Amino acid sequence: MRHDAVRLALGVTVAFAVRVSGYAADPQLDRGKYLVEISGCNDCHTPGYFVGQPDAARYLGGSDVGFGIPGTGVFVGPNLTPDMKTGLGAWTVPQIVTAITTGVRPDGRILAPIMPWQGFSHLTKSDAVAIAVFLRSLPPIKHKVAGPFSREEVPTVPVMSLLPGKVYANQPKQHAE
Repeated sequence: MRHDAVRLALGVTVAFAVRVSGYAADPQLDRGKYLVEISGCNDCHTPGYFVGQPDAARYLGGSDVGFGIPGTGVFVGPNLTPDMKTGLGAWTVPQIVTAITTGVRPDGRILAPIMPWQGFSHLTKSDAVAIAVFLRSLPPIKHKVAGPFSREEVPTVPVMSLLPGKVYANQPKQHAE
């Protein structure tokens, strides 16, 4: 009888430990979240960010402000959550990795010039996969962003424009010795 009680207690303990370990932090997810945060993905892909009021409830759910690039058009940071219709839900991890490291979407379209895929092309394979896995772990947010808009189209969103202009260098003052 005593052995049965010990076995039962041991079984419950093991079952509990297995269940709790499922909730333990996943190093790959943690790494992906870290890389997304330090890379500034939130800046271009979260509504409200560019007006100083990021909507944390729609984190990475797609911007509401476009980038105007002279001679090219206006591009809005898309929804990076796994929503099947408006986000990356239909993309596989390898497709996300390809897009962020080569600038090519699964449909063959090239990402907007503002997307810094050239810099991300230097990610290690494991870091790129960690980002993709993290993005796929987010709660899906239904938010279809506007655009892209060709240079002939009138954007339906506020636009930040990249304009050529004079560059002012902050030069240190010369000190007399």
